[in-house]
Amino acid sequence: MSSRALPGGTFSMGDLTVSRFGYGAMQLAGPGVIGPPADRDAALAVLREVVELGITHIDTAGVYGPRVTNRLIREALHPYPETLHVVTKVGAERDEQGGWPPARKPADLRRAVHENLEDLGLDVLDLVNLRLGDAMGPRPESVEEALGTLVELRQEGLIRHIGVSNATAEQVAEARAIAPIVCVQNMYNLAHRQDDKLIDELAGEGIAYVPFFPLGGFSPLQSSALSAVADRLNATPMSVALAWLLQRSPNILLIPGTSSLAHLRENVAGAGLRLSPGDLAELDTIGR
Repeated sequence: MSSRALPGGTFSMGDLTVSRFGYGAMQLAGPGVIGPPADRDAALAVLREVVELGITHIDTAGVYGPRVTNRLIREALHPYPETLHVVTKVGAERDEQGGWPPARKPADLRRAVHENLEDLGLDVLDLVNLRLGDAMGPRPESVEEALGTLVELRQEGLIRHIGVSNATAEQVAEARAIAPIVCVQNMYNLAHRQDDKLIDELAGEGIAYVPFFPLGGFSPLQSSALSAVADRLNATPMSVALAWLLQRSPNILLIPGTSSLAHLRENVAGAGLRLSPGDLAELDTIGR
């Protein structure tokens, strides 16, 4: 299957052309995103199926495991197809309690970039997202120092493109004043619509918006309106939620994660569902 056959077609982030339907690798690590997967062979099989399906956008981070998911990606897919782009994140680490404390000092970011390069088996990272805020969401803070470090790493030839994650609209604006930003990755789904205005603004500028937790996070989306639309279309709520995101704006890229081959295939098929204007109007009541 080529990427053209995937739901949503393709989108260009700078000179990176990726399938709008991507894959998020977080769930390949162990419980709580710590340690190795329970079934290593199954995790490797999922990654190989991602490529077989024509997906050209894999989202990962060195803190998944930590340093577990990236090594699985390398084992399964290296040497990478020329069309495949692996996007990673820096700006957080893991503590002994399983938390995600910030790690955005220059030394932290440099170490994280080099660890990503090593674990993925790459000489240059296609796209690095600067993770801001904390596990509770975005927090007001300047991005100048941290983003400046990524700009330096780009000038050194270790990064091709830069994005921001878990960011406020003000931080996105600050980042764009410092360097070209090709991607914003924030929490967004049918029930969490706080970035509606930002998505539309980025679409006008040709900048990708990548929602994490597109299906609600660790607790799946629950909505009577979502269930009603899904029942009417003889589809799953998950399919409807993914299809809604692809139809919400042409700059939205999906990175739903799963450690199951069956769920991966279901996600791809479900995202191709076409929603009518009536369906969309009904679904729009969820996050209002």
